[in-house]
Amino acid sequence: MNSFKDILSTKVPADKFIEVINGIYDGNKVGVAADEIAVLKSRISLDVIEKPVIIIGMGTCGLANGAQDVYDTFQEELKKHDIDAELTQVGCVGFCAEEVIVDVKIPGYPRISYKRVTPENVTTIIERTIIHKEPVIQKALGKYHDADDTLWSEIPFIHDIPFFKIQKKVVLENCGVIDPESIDQYLARGGYMALSNALLTKSPKDVIEDTKRAGLRGRGGGGFLTGKKWEFAYNTQNDQKYLICNADEGDPGAFMDRAVLEGDPHRVIEGMIIAAYAIGASKGYIYCRAEYPLAISRLEKTITDASEYGLLGKNILNSGFNFTLKIKKGAGAFVCGEETALIHSIEGKRGMPRPRPPFPAVSGLFGKPTIINNVETFANIPVIFNKGVDWYASIGTDSSKGTKIFALSGKVVNTGLVEVPMGTTIREIIFDVGGGIENGKHFKAVQIGGPSGGALPEQFLDTKIDYENLKEIGAMMGSGGLVVMDESTCMVDLAKYFMTFITSESCGKCIPCREGTKRLLEILERITKSYREEETEIDSLMRFQGMLYLERLADVIRDTSLCGLGQTAANPVITTLRYFRDEYEAHLYDRECPAKACRQMLTYTINEDKCIGCTLCATRCPVNAITGKRKEVHFINQNICTHCGQCELNCRFDAIIVE
Repeated sequence: MNSFKDILSTKVPADKFIEVINGIYDGNKVGVAADEIAVLKSRISLDVIEKPVIIIGMGTCGLANGAQDVYDTFQEELKKHDIDAELTQVGCVGFCAEEVIVDVKIPGYPRISYKRVTPENVTTIIERTIIHKEPVIQKALGKYHDADDTLWSEIPFIHDIPFFKIQKKVVLENCGVIDPESIDQYLARGGYMALSNALLTKSPKDVIEDTKRAGLRGRGGGGFLTGKKWEFAYNTQNDQKYLICNADEGDPGAFMDRAVLEGDPHRVIEGMIIAAYAIGASKGYIYCRAEYPLAISRLEKTITDASEYGLLGKNILNSGFNFTLKIKKGAGAFVCGEETALIHSIEGKRGMPRPRPPFPAVSGLFGKPTIINNVETFANIPVIFNKGVDWYASIGTDSSKGTKIFALSGKVVNTGLVEVPMGTTIREIIFDVGGGIENGKHFKAVQIGGPSGGALPEQFLDTKIDYENLKEIGAMMGSGGLVVMDESTCMVDLAKYFMTFITSESCGKCIPCREGTKRLLEILERITKSYREEETEIDSLMRFQGMLYLERLADVIRDTSLCGLGQTAANPVITTLRYFRDEYEAHLYDRECPAKACRQMLTYTINEDKCIGCTLCATRCPVNAITGKRKEVHFINQNICTHCGQCELNCRFDAIIVE
């Protein structure tokens, strides 16, 4: 049998591409046998298999939990037991909280997904499931109760697990399903058919119009209409145009782009080729932060394979269209998520934004027309041209079409990657998919959109997520980070955390952002510190007038900063002031932190009835603020105590009182 590569690399015409994938093309008497293609497709879907198949999630989340050791142990144990089985890697299926996830399918039995698998579990899984055909129910994904270990009927279907039940996998449909390093598996799942369709049946203008009609909006932040953006570059005449994929994911708590690049990189590349065809670009860049080594490694292989198959490079699918791709590694600067700063970085300059207009679509990389979209935006493109404009536009709300991927993290039971239709409520994501707040605590707020977003309280849990709804309540979609907070979170401290991040990441080009964010941070630091006798009159004045200064400064930063990052830099302060003003007042006037999270405002004392004089707290105190003899009650000198909390952390007798 000739491989896909053997045939496609001979520059098969676009109108024969689908025949190749379906195994019926017989040009020059060479072809891919239809039955072999059917076997590959059945193997991927696990419908028909002739031997056991073991699939291990080996995205970053899986590898961080020991997936490589699990994979190696499976190899050793299969060889030891002389078992002929197929062992393969996939990207993240999204349920990061339960990694390492291992899927096992044996002929004639249901597929079973095992959670939190360690090397110590491998032998049990092989002996019980593969040899004796019995599931290990307690390790099954989605089972949290004791059950009969031998009943296959106790195994939940993966899509019935609450975490997946209301999700709609569009962009993530291949993540956790195919080997991301296998172009043949991507082709067998319908990969590059959208590209063939675009090159064969549509003009560049048609591609742009279809993208506009589908209603796809940029998934990187502001939500500008993707097709409209492409149209600007299409209408700009130039001998050279560029296309850039922004994979510089810098928001704390965001890992959507990383998971897509690690789990289904060919989908992103295919979307980029279609976009390049639409605007007339012949060169492209993927700007990916160097902290994503696995994503970069898989992208490099993806580009190599696509080039060898004739899907990148010159005369793609014999259509006359040329497009080449390079990877540019970023150094992790948050500001390089802004378009013009990213362009400067690729050009070898310092990553700093510039005033607009001209916009990049008119004058971008090296002064040429340039389109920049993020990973998730490009990953949506093949879906539109595979399943149709009307199908895509039927998902979501009137103004926000399609699905959105969110990175769900924080004080929630089920952390992970979530893809839901636009219009899904925040409550559904946190409580239905996320399983609610961990440790039985109460929901307090959710930070949506990263540092540039806003903290939303309980009253907005039933808000339907789309671009307009979030904007109305003072937040923004951003790239898709959702950080959940419970009653133990101090909202003033949260604002201080984000301002610390933003201050350190400001490029420093414009005064409002460079100096304004520093002043915001200084005020937040003042109002979260305890009262000291040495506090000056100016310190006291600044502390008591803190909210007034915060509000004024936030408005100035928003209205006068140069780029979009600076203009949204004060959002964490603005939204926490709007919705959690009482916490600011408690810090300022009552000098207390209601959540008891601001250590500098807490007082540490020792309970005389519980202290046995073990001296452990005294030996661990970094400033020697604790005195007392062995086997006698100890005391904390409040004038020396730095509120570090080491005494509470190390006391074994619950003798430290924190107020």
